[in-house]
Amino acid sequence: MDRLQKVLAHAGVASRRGSETLITSGRVKVNGAVVKELGTKVAKHDHIEVDGEPVEIEMPVYLLLYKPRQVVSTVHDDKKRKTVIDLLDSKISERVYPVGRLDYDTTGLLLLTNDGTLANELTHPKYEVDKKYVAKVQGIPTNDELKQLRKGVKIDGRMTAPAKSKLMSSDDKKKTAIVALTIHEGQNHQVKKMFQAVGHSVMKLKRETYAFLDLQGLQPGDYRHLTPEEVKELKKLIAKRQKR
Repeated sequence: MDRLQKVLAHAGVASRRGSETLITSGRVKVNGAVVKELGTKVAKHDHIEVDGEPVEIEMPVYLLLYKPRQVVSTVHDDKKRKTVIDLLDSKISERVYPVGRLDYDTTGLLLLTNDGTLANELTHPKYEVDKKYVAKVQGIPTNDELKQLRKGVKIDGRMTAPAKSKLMSSDDKKKTAIVALTIHEGQNHQVKKMFQAVGHSVMKLKRETYAFLDLQGLQPGDYRHLTPEEVKELKKLIAKRQKR
């Protein structure tokens, strides 16, 4: 269940504040009864009318998906490849979409939602939401190269923001390494381009965390609903960044 003014705003009837005005002025009915209290909560099966016109309810949905390889992070694909939406079962009737995207051959944590406001905030670089990637790269990065990644490297004509980098392990015989890289930007192919900028091509890439969220308990292709506490924490994170 969710607050009536939030549901009206999500349905595009009016802004949150405008929806509150509609309610207090007696223009909203729930299951045939006029509702004027702003604390009223409604469920998906409730019938809502504004000025006698029915409102289609689509409650906010927040999903955490473990994206496998060879799946595209879009709702539809012209090439008929499998999409992340194809991984959801029939229980998800709402029209959700990915928050940002992961490359076709990249695995890991991907959020999906129908909450456009939160999706835009999470993907906007000014809110600096950390995303941790673990990459298998060709060659073994030196301390200087890892330091370059931390300071920022030039890709596509501009410097990346400072990042966190750590050598997790290396294989001297195969000349490969596992490196963790945490960034808060989301440029196209950014992680791969950052490693390329310091002379190491990416062989495998996985996003392990998004803010405080991780993949614990999930296998590739699995998903789960975020808990109300997790959604609240994400919104609190954005609110803190807005005050800076």
